[in-house]
Amino acid sequence: MIFFGSLLRSPHPYSEYSSFRALLHVAIERLCQRYKLALSLAVCLCLAAPVHASHPDILLETKIPKVSVATDTKAAANKVTADKPNDDSDAIDTPYNEDTLTIENVKNINGLAPASLWQPELSEPSLYALLDAEFAADRDDKRRAVSIYKQQSFKEDATAVFERALSLSLRNERVEDSLQFAKTWQDQNPDHVPAWFYVAHLALRAHDYILAGETLNRILRYDPRADLSEILIGIYPNNDDDKRELLAALQPLDSEQNASLSVLKAGLLYQFNEPEVAIVHINRALERQPDYVPFITLKADILRKIVTAETVINYVSQARLRNPDSKSLYLYEIRYLLDLKQSEQAWKLLLEAHSRFSDDSEITLLAALVSLDIEEYASADELLNMLAKSPAYLDQAYYYLGISAERQQLFDQAKYYLNGVMQEDLVLEARRKVVAFELLDNDVDGAIATLEKLRKDFTVFAPDTFVMQADILWQQNESDEALRLLTRAARKYPDNEMLLFARAQLLDDKEDYVVKRTLLNHLQALDPSNLSYQLSYAQLLLANERSSEQGLALATAIIQIRYDDPRYDNDLHLQALNVLAGNALVKENYQQVIDYLQTPYDVLPTLRSGTLLLRAYQGLGNNDKVEALLADLQQRFSFGQRNINDRIQLY
Repeated sequence: MIFFGSLLRSPHPYSEYSSFRALLHVAIERLCQRYKLALSLAVCLCLAAPVHASHPDILLETKIPKVSVATDTKAAANKVTADKPNDDSDAIDTPYNEDTLTIENVKNINGLAPASLWQPELSEPSLYALLDAEFAADRDDKRRAVSIYKQQSFKEDATAVFERALSLSLRNERVEDSLQFAKTWQDQNPDHVPAWFYVAHLALRAHDYILAGETLNRILRYDPRADLSEILIGIYPNNDDDKRELLAALQPLDSEQNASLSVLKAGLLYQFNEPEVAIVHINRALERQPDYVPFITLKADILRKIVTAETVINYVSQARLRNPDSKSLYLYEIRYLLDLKQSEQAWKLLLEAHSRFSDDSEITLLAALVSLDIEEYASADELLNMLAKSPAYLDQAYYYLGISAERQQLFDQAKYYLNGVMQEDLVLEARRKVVAFELLDNDVDGAIATLEKLRKDFTVFAPDTFVMQADILWQQNESDEALRLLTRAARKYPDNEMLLFARAQLLDDKEDYVVKRTLLNHLQALDPSNLSYQLSYAQLLLANERSSEQGLALATAIIQIRYDDPRYDNDLHLQALNVLAGNALVKENYQQVIDYLQTPYDVLPTLRSGTLLLRAYQGLGNNDKVEALLADLQQRFSFGQRNINDRIQLY
């Protein structure tokens, strides 16, 4: 079964040709003795002339021609009988025909003498056809190569040819086509056991679970302990219906002695929330391979559904002690402890793992992050400085050293590290923090300079930097300059939705109504499912028409999205509540404002929600609530009554 695994994993091209090369070697030795001159001519022709054929790949019904040598010399010198192609493309596709050819007329067929002309038909694979196929594959004519190999694989003693044909088919055809070819070949060669494995694997990949079950059953009857691991690579279904079909196909199979099959059943049963049955199958697998880590971790996953967390931890710990060099078991236990919010225990185990796997950067980084999480900053900094010695982890180390310094309020140190981050997936967030530190110091010029440098160094983030710079200008009461900046940026990046939306946000709902509505309609056409665009459009409509049914419907639809819906966004939900509450306030429906916002404010207070609530209680004349809420706003946001009133945006 060694070749089966290598075939499915598509190894280095030269290694998969080994059996094929051996076949060629034997054939060449034999043919050199019988047809030394003819072989030399054929090889020279194959090397010298390009292959123009391009055959459609119809399984086992290829257009690869069969050529017979003329035995009558006189007739061969004067006559060629051939079926004429219907059109020019067919003529190119078929460089030679199935009837008798003469050397005189070969030059009239694509200028290439077919290799088969020089030998009689053989019951075994034709060396010349295989050479033709290899040259076709080398010239990227994959369809021709696959077709030739498939045809030749059905001759006698063609196991190696079949395996090469299947390898090419897997790379260049649909899995269903490969399955049909393998099944047909296996039917013709019923005693070739490796073909059973190929068919079983391809049937699973093609979701033909009936055929897969039948083939697996045949394999298990032949060898109950057969290694099925290669068959099961990459076949796990993605949807529940396929998983149920696969489980139904596997259930009748006796897997008691087969670890691979037992673990597959266990995994499926676990996903269908049948842990009590799943544990039986995973235990059978572990009886065969008690220290195989994937089996151990699957059993731990199953145990998490039926026993206490302490029992699971004890099980994994014991397995880890039996396998002290298993990094995976350390990580499993650590992550489970983190899931249980047992950060201190996870941290201690991480330090132990770091001591054992001192050269493992992944362990070092995870230990540093947990150290940050539990505020063990000295440990975090030590680990991150060790990590910074690895070029591959330098940027991550600098990023988290910056986070550590920020949490310790060492802002200059934080800026130093964050400015050193150059990894593309971290640099934007790192510079965003640097800008925040500079604004904290009232260094507006420094913040803008940071953005301009980022824009120069990473053009991919130019739109982000323009939006951030416009926000800084807006905070400095330079709204007109911010709008001009975004307008110029939008001309440079006309298809960037982020820039268009930021520009729309700066436009006044009433004075710029037509332009803003045009922009938002354009954005919604580009992304109809974007809730931010919908909410901004709802706010625009309600600002210009308090009773706009479309505006109310859009905002209401957003607050009705459940928290377990993938579309749910907490910030967007609160913004929609504020829009609806603001509209109710303008209509003097004060109780409605309170119904919208009181609970959200109690859970997550914001200045916008608080000011709307304050105005609602003022409208109701509830002075006790007004005084209590005003004191809370002053304490939370350091604003007085005048500041709060100035912040309220009414429609």
